[in-house]
Amino acid sequence: MVDARSDAAASFDPLRPKLMRVAYRMLGSVADAEDVLQEAFIRWMGADRSEVREPEAFLRRTVTRLCLDQLKSARRQRETYIGPWLPDPVVEEEEEEDITLPLMLALERLSPLERAAFLLHDVFGLGFEEVAATIGRDPAACRQLAARARTHIREARPRFQVDKQHGIALAEAFFAASRSGDMKTLGAMLATDVSVHADGGGKRSAAMGPVTGFEAVMKLHESLAALFRKNGSTLVRAGLINGLPGFITLEADGELQTTALEIEDGKITAIYVVRNPDKLRHLH
Repeated sequence: MVDARSDAAASFDPLRPKLMRVAYRMLGSVADAEDVLQEAFIRWMGADRSEVREPEAFLRRTVTRLCLDQLKSARRQRETYIGPWLPDPVVEEEEEEDITLPLMLALERLSPLERAAFLLHDVFGLGFEEVAATIGRDPAACRQLAARARTHIREARPRFQVDKQHGIALAEAFFAASRSGDMKTLGAMLATDVSVHADGGGKRSAAMGPVTGFEAVMKLHESLAALFRKNGSTLVRAGLINGLPGFITLEADGELQTTALEIEDGKITAIYVVRNPDKLRHLH
């Protein structure tokens, strides 16, 4: 059994990062993606590996199919989720992958099959023959699924590429102004149609819906700044969070928090805050 496990791990482990990217983008949850990879490994141990010509293709199919099953129950859970739902924050995503947080939110509006076809073809670069073999539909149907997905999410594609260092510098300036209550500096960073989306999952305080518009967002940060001055908020690190400039903080309740900023034309257009401790465990 030990030999079988180590033999399976020798071929599985080098593929783990790629498989994790597929699973996380399908599910938006680090914990669920890790569960899927664990199940895929168990199936890989039980497979006749001498008959598998392309382990990567075999495992990608296994992971994708497990994710499709998982998405059915995830959709039911999302319907009862308290407040706005945001994907688990992943820090230091590779910029060139072009999977930003707004795009992941747009993926949520797709059917599971549309999501799989789009990710496998448009993001991971697989041909439609391989997509078809993976999700159990013919290539023509997969083309239609991917085309429908593209139509739905076209608006979520970033129209303005933000230089990483410039974006992180803006995130650090936003942290400093929002925590100190420097409202003049903060206001100069915000777009007129800025919005705040906070995911507390019913476990930590957060607005029950998006806060939209310059005045409303400024008012919110004015009240938050008073709390930060009284209770403290410590910068842990700045970096890319789900492809967007942002930062991790340690808050007064001893829990972590992530803030990601969508930026267009040098102004912050959306602020995404994850406070649900279940979504932050992997960052510890």
